[in-house]
Amino acid sequence: MQIRRWAASAAAATAAAVMMAAQAVPSAQRVRGGQWVGTWATAVVARPQGPAAAPQPFGAGFPAPQCFGEPPKEPAVGAAPTAPVPAAPAQAAAAARNGGPGPGAVGRGQGGGGRGPAGPPINFSNQTLRQIVHTSIGGDRVRVVLSNVFGTAPLAIGAAHVALRDKGAAIVPRTGRVLTFGGSPIVNIPPGASVVSDAANLAVPPLSDLAIDVYLPGDTSSSPLTMHTGALQTNYVSEAGNHTGAPDLPGASTTTSWFFLARVEVSAPEGAGAIVAFGDSITDGTRSTPDANARWPDALARRLLAQKINLGVLNEGIAGNRVLADGAGVSALARFDRDAIAQAGASYVIVLESINDIGLGREGPCPSAGDLIAAHQQLIERAHARGMRIYGATLTPFEGAAYWTREGEAKRRAVNDWIRSAKAYDGVIDFDAAVRDPNAPTRIRPQYNPGDNLHMNDAGYQAMADAIDLALFRQKK
Repeated sequence: MQIRRWAASAAAATAAAVMMAAQAVPSAQRVRGGQWVGTWATAVVARPQGPAAAPQPFGAGFPAPQCFGEPPKEPAVGAAPTAPVPAAPAQAAAAARNGGPGPGAVGRGQGGGGRGPAGPPINFSNQTLRQIVHTSIGGDRVRVVLSNVFGTAPLAIGAAHVALRDKGAAIVPRTGRVLTFGGSPIVNIPPGASVVSDAANLAVPPLSDLAIDVYLPGDTSSSPLTMHTGALQTNYVSEAGNHTGAPDLPGASTTTSWFFLARVEVSAPEGAGAIVAFGDSITDGTRSTPDANARWPDALARRLLAQKINLGVLNEGIAGNRVLADGAGVSALARFDRDAIAQAGASYVIVLESINDIGLGREGPCPSAGDLIAAHQQLIERAHARGMRIYGATLTPFEGAAYWTREGEAKRRAVNDWIRSAKAYDGVIDFDAAVRDPNAPTRIRPQYNPGDNLHMNDAGYQAMADAIDLALFRQKK
């Protein structure tokens, strides 16, 4: 009987919260005394709950590279299958609905910035997640967006809470606020949906850490998890029970992923806005120092604050992501509306994508530079249709990376030449020039190279942020 009462209450809260989410608009959302603007965000992917994938060779599990507009390739007669491990029926339905790959494809392709094959299934049951996020701009109220976009079953949220983080899993005393959804402390998030919390009266400083608690009363093993792997942030999983708002979580286990968390918004003054950093592992900050907020979008947020430019920076990078094909998350073309256009208050987008398409294409003709340019033009048109300014970032060097080829290098140069000269983007950010070795321009400068010849270390990501002309964000939109 108690479960039934909880379910009935959750159903009512769900209806109100989902209606609120459905009414959300991607431009700056008006609120008393200001507008809702994203201060933190992450790009979510699906974590299947099927059997663990067997170890795969480098690059295995990704669909074959496609030329833009080319029909899917038919496998050669007698050829060994290269498709991911088949999904369970419910997981396959989620993948089809969201344009995503099967379970075996999640996180693969280490040389392309992926996180390796999916490990054993992750399950939460009667536990509290305390997840740490680092804000960019500040505001006098806050709300949180939770996501079950890749789920195949409703996600029960038994309680949620936000506070300023102190150290580790501890929160700053007297800063805790209960999060509600349509006035209720509980909510069921339907499969494929997200919910926006009610506003909480908490002053959020810029460049601060928030601790967001989510209590999961049920068992999550029956549905794919909506998450972001490789968060480079220590988060906490409690022992059994509802520990939302607890001063600390002694005995909690840790994880470096974010679960069911998509965005944090603040009530900011008129004139505030947000920049979406849209990309792959180089935007996601792979190889930067964990718990240091040393990704290039983090460094950009610090520069903007120092110059009193009131713009949030929302990191929508996915390690291993590609423009034209799924694999590590859905393709850039498939996720652009959700991960870029729909961000609260977003008025600018920086695009740094294509190196994984090129690298995983190896010596093959597909995708060609022309294919990738055509895909970038699609992103530009879609951003312009929503009144956003969109800036193209040149692809950084990758000679010495596991998937570098001479053919791939020629494609990288061709795409970069187009970004610099075509004037299709509203502006150009020349990351290639910022980090390439002047004595070997197909390689990263040694002082920026963490050793994999593809990503940056902290100094390299700082150099990327320093290469961005802040005048791009003072232009009239």
